[in-house]
Amino acid sequence: MKKTTIIAAILMISASIFVISCGKDKPVSSESNEVLTTTNGQIYVIDTMNSKAEWKGFKVVKSDNTSHIGTLKFESGEVTVKDNKLESGQFVIDMNSIANEDLKETDGNSKLIGHLKSADFFDVEKFPTASYEITKITEAPAGSDYNTVLDGNLTLKGITKPATFNANVKIKDGELSIATEPKDINRDEFGIKFQMPVAEGLIKNEINVQMKVKAIEKK
Repeated sequence: MKKTTIIAAILMISASIFVISCGKDKPVSSESNEVLTTTNGQIYVIDTMNSKAEWKGFKVVKSDNTSHIGTLKFESGEVTVKDNKLESGQFVIDMNSIANEDLKETDGNSKLIGHLKSADFFDVEKFPTASYEITKITEAPAGSDYNTVLDGNLTLKGITKPATFNANVKIKDGELSIATEPKDINRDEFGIKFQMPVAEGLIKNEINVQMKVKAIEKK
C-alpha cells in the first residue's frame, strides 16, 4: 500500500472515532470552591447514629398531597476544632439510606424510595454516596438566627457545586453540633432532570436540605 493511501486510511479512522465520540453524552463539568479551611486542631468524629440530613421535595403546588419529606444517614465524617472554634469538616452521606417519613407502606412508600434510588433521580447503584466539604467558615452577620456561615463543595451524582449554608455551631464538653438552615438545592445542577407528566403535577426543581450533625472528640 502506498504511503498516501495509508495516511488517508488513518485520517478516515480518526474522523470516525471523532464522530462516535461526539455522539456520546459529555460529562457534566463540576465547579468547586477553593479550600480555605485548616485541619490544624483537634479531630471530632461524626456520630453517625445521631446525625442525619433531612430532605423535602415538592410538586409545583405545595400541599399535604404534593410534598414528600424524609432523611438520609451519614456514612462517615470528621471535623477539626481549634480554640473551641470549628476549623474544617467533611461529611459523607449514604445515599442508599434514603427514607421517606410521610407515606405508609400501603400508600406506596417502597415504590417512592425505589424510584428515588433509580437512575431517574439519585442513581444510588452508580453513586452510592454524596458528600459535603467545608471550604470556608465565617461568623454570621449580627442579628442573624445563625452564628456561622459555611461555604463548601457539595457533591451529588458525581457532580460538585459550591453550596453555602447558614448554621448554628455549638461546641461543649467534647461534643460538637452543626444544625444548618433548610436550603433549596437545584436538582437540575446535579443532573437530576426527571419530570412527571403534567397531569400528575410537575415536580419542583428545588430539593430542600437541612443537615443535623453531631460529632464526638476523638481521644
